[in-house]
This record gives sequence, structure tokens and C-alpha cells, in this order.
Amino acid sequence: MSIYAQTDSLPMVILPGEKTPQSYIGLDEVVVYQPVKLNSYEEMKKYMLLRRRVIKVYPYAELASERFVTLKERLDRMDSRRQKKRYAKLIEKYLEGEFSEELKKLTRKEGQILVKLIHRETGITTHALVKTYRNGLRASVYQFTAKLFDIDLKTEFNPSEVQEDMWIEDILFRSGLTTTYFEENPEKF
Repeated sequence: MSIYAQTDSLPMVILPGEKTPQSYIGLDEVVVYQPVKLNSYEEMKKYMLLRRRVIKVYPYAELASERFVTLKERLDRMDSRRQKKRYAKLIEKYLEGEFSEELKKLTRKEGQILVKLIHRETGITTHALVKTYRNGLRASVYQFTAKLFDIDLKTEFNPSEVQEDMWIEDILFRSGLTTTYFEENPEKF
């Protein structure tokens, strides 16, 4: 319920939960972007193939994000560095056992998309995650191994500059899998 008051010819409004009248209502910035336009049959084929790949790997990225948040919370509660390293190693072994067979079945392109989606979901590149929570040597080994399969663990998700990333964002939004990247990352725009 809003109550209106008139002072100095500016309408005043009291918003629900507020006690003081305000002459304006502050709104968050909204970013509007054009819907994806596919100009040829070839672009449509690429888009549909990308859509299938994104829908296949997005659950892994979402799960990685959830596990990352849980890991971060638990590590923040631990005191000693040794305890943190031991716990991170334990989680790494658990994740390898749980997902390695499924992830080995991904194609190169699906792996590239997964790396981008992990960055989108966590805000940190896959390489930086490994380097932070394990060590630099392990991150370098993983990066080298990924490069053998034409995957760069340092790849970032950037829909405002990379067309494929813009398509990925469009696919996720249209599929109802997530809100837009721009809503989740307003500080980047």
C-alpha cells in the first residue's frame, strides 16, 4: 500500500516497508540486448548444434558451481592451511571418481563449452579454480592436458564480445535453464 503526499509540487511516495516519503523510486539498471538473428541456414545449423551441446553440459557447470560454493564455505570455516589442502584433495578425488567417466565421454567442443559455462557460473576460470584450491603445478598439468584436446582452461565467458557466448546465453535463457548473464553479473556492465 502506498501513501502519496504533495510537497513543493513533487509527488512523494512511501513504499511498503519504508517510513520516509521519497520523491523518486530507485530502480536497478536493466540491460536489454537484441534477440539472436540467424542470417543463414548454416548459422541455424551451428546454433542448433550449439544448443544441443549447451543443454547437455549445463548441468555439469551448475553442479560445479554448487560444489564450488560448498567447498568455499567449508574451507572458510577451517583454520589451518594443512587442513584446507587435505579437504580440497579429498573433494578432488571424490569429484574425479564421481564424474570422470561421464566427462571423458564429452566431445572437445562440449569440453570447451563446459569450461566457458563453469566461468559463467562461478565467475572464475577453471584454471584459476584449480590453482587456488589445489596448486599451480596441478593447474599447469591440467592446462597442458586440456590443450592436447584443444581446450583452454583459462577461457572466459564473454557474451558481450564473443558471438558463440552470446548464443550460449540466448540458449540458456530461452531454455529456461537460467536467468541472463547480465542479471547475474551486473558489475561487468
